[in-house]
Amino acid sequence: MSKQQTILVVDDEATLREVVRRYLERETFRVIEADSGAAALRLLREERPDLIVLDVMLPGLDGFALARRLRDPADRGVILVEGSVPIVMLTARSEEADRLAGFELGADDYVVKPFSPRELVMRIKAVLRRAAPDMPQSVQPLVVGDLMLDPAAHTARRGAAEIALTAKEFELLWFLANHPHQVFTRAQLLDHVWDYDYYGDESTVTVHIRRLREKIEPDPGAPIYLQTVWGVGYKFEGPA
Repeated sequence: MSKQQTILVVDDEATLREVVRRYLERETFRVIEADSGAAALRLLREERPDLIVLDVMLPGLDGFALARRLRDPADRGVILVEGSVPIVMLTARSEEADRLAGFELGADDYVVKPFSPRELVMRIKAVLRRAAPDMPQSVQPLVVGDLMLDPAAHTARRGAAEIALTAKEFELLWFLANHPHQVFTRAQLLDHVWDYDYYGDESTVTVHIRRLREKIEPDPGAPIYLQTVWGVGYKFEGPA
């Protein structure tokens, strides 16, 4: 029997939390709740959820600040959740700049209020599916230069140092690394890596590529692995 997955819902609207809880529990998820960023941090010292639904507009510590804490390696040991735990941002903001701010902080998806609870559940399932793909045990780690990707552990290393990647960052890097020298447009990467509708927001790919370069490249300004083909898209190359 598969382990029941736990979803943490962080929102200051009790009615919204109740609706989301009901829909998620119908899908057999275990749901825990917090009504503020501070309450979520306290809960995360005791719980290790599989995914976090995080409202941006929270009292005190807002969703952006909490996401930053969750992705900060300095908080390891204080917060039980791993930095790669998927985050679905939930907000009334619809501007592209706000969505990109969430992706810059490592969010895996961004759902704008008002929304359909069924759509939210669908997106949560999609994010979880991508975060823990059914990877055959026979698939071996991929080594290119000093970069090593382990699909079974969903981890990356450069030399002896482990690289903290979100689930989506790993999926994007794994896909590109398994198609070396092949150029993909942003739309193609959305189709291959994001298996649900992003409403044509191709800038999501740009943000994830930038974040990956900051993490895996010796010099992000002169990338070795993730290269831009101007006017087309991106490709993965190894060091010369």
